[in-house]
Amino acid sequence: MSCSKTISNKQYDSKFYEKGKFKNEEVSYNVEFVKSMPLMWDFVFNKPKNATPQKEIPIIELTQNDLYNLEDNSVIRLAHSTLLLKLDHEFYLTDPVFSKRASPYSFIGPKRFHESPINIENLPPIKAVILSHDHYDHLDEEAIKKLKNKVETFYVPLGVGDHLISFGVEEKNIIELDWWQSVKKDDIEFRATPAQHFSGRGLFDSNKTLWASWIIKTSTVNLFFSGDSGYFGGFKEIGWNYGPFDMTFIEAGAYNEKWKEIHMMPFQTIQAHIDLKGKNLFPIHNGTFDLALHNWYEPFEKISALAKEKEITVSFPKMGESVSLIKHTKTNHWWRE
Repeated sequence: MSCSKTISNKQYDSKFYEKGKFKNEEVSYNVEFVKSMPLMWDFVFNKPKNATPQKEIPIIELTQNDLYNLEDNSVIRLAHSTLLLKLDHEFYLTDPVFSKRASPYSFIGPKRFHESPINIENLPPIKAVILSHDHYDHLDEEAIKKLKNKVETFYVPLGVGDHLISFGVEEKNIIELDWWQSVKKDDIEFRATPAQHFSGRGLFDSNKTLWASWIIKTSTVNLFFSGDSGYFGGFKEIGWNYGPFDMTFIEAGAYNEKWKEIHMMPFQTIQAHIDLKGKNLFPIHNGTFDLALHNWYEPFEKISALAKEKEITVSFPKMGESVSLIKHTKTNHWWRE
């Protein structure tokens, strides 16, 4: 995998864009090298014993026929924040990451805990890919290069299209949206909504592209995909204007008090689901990469306990396991196996 090219210096007509960079509505967040030095030390020397799994993570291997026979209005978790949705008998992918590392390099960086339940070559045609932002654990260059001829449309936040074009995606297949903008295609609405995060793939492109959460709405289901975000008032606004949601896919992993502004703590994931008026919670952003200072299974345990306390319906499917988007599918505590 090669390091991405620096993003172009385009100007954007967006109220969330100022002085050449995108910004959050509530919190200003910038990655500063000096401030990050103590965190680097912690990542090298203060990792918990179980930051990575000691046993093989169970996955359910899939074939293309499995997917064609999958019940409509279902979702399969493939990895991290990579979801395969079957909506109106077509397939949709979120933040597709298939590489072995979430990194610009093939030999260094966070290495995945498990194989993908299915490889890109065996995927059926993909109606659309929905991208939340340009970080390496969400935008995988090699995956996009392999997917580009299988995908009809890429829905991305402002600026992310330039990355895709540099990866070989045709501009006509890319739709860029600002926060609150939407587009409807084949009776499915895609709406980019705010998130509290940041962007960048190199040393000189910090916040040059927008980050977003997404609403995906069909005639049957209303879904929310958080991408990456700290907890903020935008969840209530989204829930008030566009909820309730049949299922919320909300990040619960790679969190820490030191960077909770841009990655929610578990209790905040639960609160975001409540704010969004969600019916079923599907935690994402965990179980694939070591990106924090907690045990790899901690997000599952904490969300499970908090959901039980708040009487929230939650799904924890294995990688490759399908669940319904409409009715609750019972899943087990597979991480304890």
